[in-house]
Amino acid sequence: MLSYGFLSTHPPTRCGLATFNAALAAQLTADGSRGGIVRVTDHGDDQRPVPGVVHTWSARDPAGWREAATALNAYDVAIVQHEYGIYPGADGEEVLPLLRRLSVPSIVVLHTVLSRPSARQKSLLEQIVATAGAVVTMTDTARDRLLVGYAVPAGKVTVIPHGAAELAGVPVDRRTRPHLLTWGLLGPGKGIEWSLRALARLQDLEPTPTYTVAGRTHPKVIEHHGEVYRAGLHQLGAQLGVAHAVDYQDIYHDQEALGRLIRSADVVVLPYDSREQVTSGVLIEAVAAGVPVVATAFPHAVELLTGGPGLVVPHQNPAALAKAIRRVLTEPGLTARLAGRVRPLAAHLRWPAVAARYGSVAAELVDARSPAVTAVPA
Repeated sequence: MLSYGFLSTHPPTRCGLATFNAALAAQLTADGSRGGIVRVTDHGDDQRPVPGVVHTWSARDPAGWREAATALNAYDVAIVQHEYGIYPGADGEEVLPLLRRLSVPSIVVLHTVLSRPSARQKSLLEQIVATAGAVVTMTDTARDRLLVGYAVPAGKVTVIPHGAAELAGVPVDRRTRPHLLTWGLLGPGKGIEWSLRALARLQDLEPTPTYTVAGRTHPKVIEHHGEVYRAGLHQLGAQLGVAHAVDYQDIYHDQEALGRLIRSADVVVLPYDSREQVTSGVLIEAVAAGVPVVATAFPHAVELLTGGPGLVVPHQNPAALAKAIRRVLTEPGLTARLAGRVRPLAAHLRWPAVAARYGSVAAELVDARSPAVTAVPA
């Protein structure tokens, strides 16, 4: 069995990369394979020891890439999560010397591929791809964007979807009113204000919908702006007359609690402002759970939902958002048709299937490095 070293943010840090890395690491080592996390931390992170973490690279230590690389070299394969903002240096550039110092093959997982990067960001990503043994994008959109906009070898790039938890056995909490849900770390760009405006347009429904907004404010947003965004949402809800119908859950749900919450939803609403987002773990979790999704036209939603298990609407358009939600809640047979489109997708979105594909890529890299064995006749 191969052993795996993982480089990423990691729980108790609360962010999408940390959650993704924890799930992937748990699945790849579930059969007893050896694994270890090299955890990247920022100054506001909880620094207490965490099971499975073999080394910590603090963002306050730019030269820490040397020790981090040494820790990863103790495994057969290094799996590196990439975002521009998590590693030290301008645009996280200190991850590049770490990759160059690795003596084991590496798989770099690209969580963001910008359509209009700065010259530094473009050069950095091209060098990262050149240095990596293999690169993973989570959508065809991200792969196409990478191959068209960057000078990278197509043969290194594999598309493996973001994984999703298995929620089939999670109890369903049926509610007496239609339940809309958005979850994830909050901050400007999340688009909750457009959902509130859409909710105000649905007050003629009987019964009227409720809306749950689950998640804490993003730590970096709190650091720079405090709770201004969340306070603005409360104020807007009061002005629109829908505050009584909105439940703000200012907590970070564990997987069990989140699973119950997702299964209780009639519609997952993703009103994001981003036109760049090529990967959304929330979108994958909702689709895999079989819950209809109404999302703005960010790239991952367009790829996954068009003709599939949800509806896509223009950005910053509460009228269109409300119309789509109304369709899901009232149009006979629509929910069943959307659910039917999930079934062909669900199996390959589960974490065991996703992790198996990472294992295959890792095995190919290791095999390619192994010296050929020539049979000698007796």
